[in-house]
Amino acid sequence: MADLNSLIEADDSAAAAAGKTPAEAMPEPQSQGKLVLRKFLRHKLAMICTGILLLLVLTVLIMPIFWPYSYEDSSFPSFAKPSGEYPLGTTQVGKEMVSQILRGTQYSLLIALIVSLVATTIGTVFGAMAGYLRGFTDSAISRVTDLFLIVPQIAAAAILAKVFGGGTWYIVAMVLAAFGWMPIARIARAESMSLSQREFVDAARASGAGTLHIVFKHLVPNMVGLITVNATLAIAQAVLIEAALSFIGLGVQLPDTSLGRVILENYAQLQARPALFFGPFVVLVLISLTINFIGDGLRDAFDPRQRKMKA
Repeated sequence: MADLNSLIEADDSAAAAAGKTPAEAMPEPQSQGKLVLRKFLRHKLAMICTGILLLLVLTVLIMPIFWPYSYEDSSFPSFAKPSGEYPLGTTQVGKEMVSQILRGTQYSLLIALIVSLVATTIGTVFGAMAGYLRGFTDSAISRVTDLFLIVPQIAAAAILAKVFGGGTWYIVAMVLAAFGWMPIARIARAESMSLSQREFVDAARASGAGTLHIVFKHLVPNMVGLITVNATLAIAQAVLIEAALSFIGLGVQLPDTSLGRVILENYAQLQARPALFFGPFVVLVLISLTINFIGDGLRDAFDPRQRKMKA
């Protein structure tokens, strides 16, 4: 006890020497959001990829305003070689390639964002309800999830996109979202089952809170890290799946476009005119890689096992 008192007195003396009270000498506690942001900012690869992705998004949004060629214009010479006038050349039908890539990237990112938002919302709601209510509700939602999981996603999406919209970009987005919520639902269900055993949920039940209040005010907010990570990774997955569908001719159809559609239209020129193929292909890979690395950074930032940091 004497040693403990000596340590306390020494700490108080050090604080007094620094002109601070013992309470002021203690580091100020940080909120969870600040800790997560701080850890994410320290993830060098994730930050580099965030910068690349932001630069890419700003480029495809702003550059078409100043680019002298329209993606709809097909009056250019057929198969013009890359030059100062046409940096990546022109296509067989006389369209300038850079403008095609810019437009295709816009649509691909838009489709992927819609898929991620819709699929994450559906998966989170279904998973949280199943994990909290359990019993018949859990069993029913789990069986529906298993049913959707055994259906080949690309094949089903291709058929439904043709049936309902003939390859319209927003129909493709909604169909992909309809077959993309199952993994998120499973993860949300497991997390909801764990959180429903916590004391704050018991306190909410005791206070008379209803099911929807508990799920959306207590469970879902405590799954924000899991939801954010999976929503980010869903964007990368949606970009690749949409590109695969469009590449085999079963996704986005003209007059709409996407990176997969641009790659399909120029696949035959892979050897003779590689710039026409590798231009959109590199952009597609770059989007997928950067988003995946950002997701890894977010996963590390939200990981509670890595919360120990210097004050």
